[in-house]
Amino acid sequence: MDTLIAKAETFVFDLLKNELDQTYLYHNYKHTERVLKSTREIIENTELSKEEALVLEIAALFHDTGYIEGSENHEEKSVEIATKFLKDQDVEQDLIDSVGECIMETKFKKEPTTKLGKIIRDADASHFGKKYFSEASEFLRKELELRHFKTYSPTEWRNENIKVLAKKHQFYTDYALKNWQSEKDKNLSKLFKAKKKQKKKFKKEEMKAKYKAQYKNESPERGVQTFYRVALRNHIKLSDIADTKANILLSVNAIIISVVLANLISKLDTNPYLTWPTVIFTLFSVISMIMSIIATRPNVTSGQFTKEDVKNQEVNLSFFGNFHKMKLEEFEWAIQELVNDKDYIYKALTKDLYFLGKVLERKYRILRITYTVFMVGIIISLIAFGIAVKNNPGIDIQEVLDPESEAHYIKQKKDNQNVYTV
Repeated sequence: MDTLIAKAETFVFDLLKNELDQTYLYHNYKHTERVLKSTREIIENTELSKEEALVLEIAALFHDTGYIEGSENHEEKSVEIATKFLKDQDVEQDLIDSVGECIMETKFKKEPTTKLGKIIRDADASHFGKKYFSEASEFLRKELELRHFKTYSPTEWRNENIKVLAKKHQFYTDYALKNWQSEKDKNLSKLFKAKKKQKKKFKKEEMKAKYKAQYKNESPERGVQTFYRVALRNHIKLSDIADTKANILLSVNAIIISVVLANLISKLDTNPYLTWPTVIFTLFSVISMIMSIIATRPNVTSGQFTKEDVKNQEVNLSFFGNFHKMKLEEFEWAIQELVNDKDYIYKALTKDLYFLGKVLERKYRILRITYTVFMVGIIISLIAFGIAVKNNPGIDIQEVLDPESEAHYIKQKKDNQNVYTV
């Protein structure tokens, strides 16, 4: 008996290894090993004769060998393969017939009618009551997909498993009911929990999408609010940039005028040819400063409004210049009128945006002119200084810039000598 089982194991292993298509991820030798192990587990805990145990083990080994020729009617093909093997081993016909009957009992769609049939059926479906159920189930799903039988999504496959475990499958032997049924119930419970969790998740996403769509349809202000927020922020940022540019011009021209007053004005008596270049240089610097001040000079409005202005939506309450002289009670009333009217809010924001734009246009226009004046003034001043120096070749620049220099001392000495000579 042991020799026959050993030969059968070797034969089935080689057969499935060499002839079974690799797409059979579930119905392979690994599955056969599991069924054989489960069969032996039931045999050890059930009163059976040696011949019945032999029939069961051989049937377990050969029950899926028919898959080498395809999945359709694989039980009949498995019987043919087992019959041929057993005849080659000179096994009695009664045993061969019993093995064939036992293999045919593995047809899932029909109820087992014999004692051995119930055992082999429980062993074949033992993974339902094992901890590796999820792993085995996924291999079966992938096999069906690779074999182009049917493609299941994870959700569909879970529902199919629930249907099989809850309605189509049952254990028949006392051993399976006692030892595997509880684990099967746990596996089924996990499937129900996963389904419930996913259903809850889908419902939540569905509600979220529904409310999102409803919010989008009923409240398009979100995009409008974003527009006003971004536009106003950009205008304020551009205004800050304009003020910074004006401050740079003010600082630079203030430094230039300080240098002119400290160094050039005191030398005009002895160097009159520098008068006009200095005047031009100073004049352009002063003009640049004045225009920079004009560009950043604030313009505050009256700071008052009437109730009629509010009712007619003619006042922009978001700008302080329109209410800084008003009483707090009047301003609070006006704000309450504003927030109660959505259209009034947008109208006020639109006015704010418009007049900010007008202020920006004025600032940048004056700044552009100011920078142009400053640039032209620098160029004309340099040209004027160059012409002045060229028309007075005897002058020493170092003397002009530093009255305490050696060149100035020598020139003064020569001038004094000329005076004495005269």
